[in-house]
Amino acid sequence: MADDDDIYDEATGEWRPAGEIAAAAAETPEVRDASGNLLADGDSVTLIKDLKVKGANQTLKQGTVIRSIRLTDNAEEIDCRHDAIKGLVLRTEFVRKR
Repeated sequence: MADDDDIYDEATGEWRPAGEIAAAAAETPEVRDASGNLLADGDSVTLIKDLKVKGANQTLKQGTVIRSIRLTDNAEEIDCRHDAIKGLVLRTEFVRKR
């Protein structure tokens, strides 16, 4: 594939040059858990300490498994869902990859 080819970017919904998409992918920061393991979209993680959830009046206990995480633009945060909490954002320093 040449750099002058256009590729459909699903994130923006536009056709973009291949070189531009490759450069954007290279700039994506690595997201690592508390143990230094590389995290990716769809991974499962385990909490390494009890966390009080603001606005939900609930505490997530150590050892709770969070499935299907999504990476954010910030390398220190992951987006996820728990059974009782939708739209949960966790810091990577409090999770370990399963």
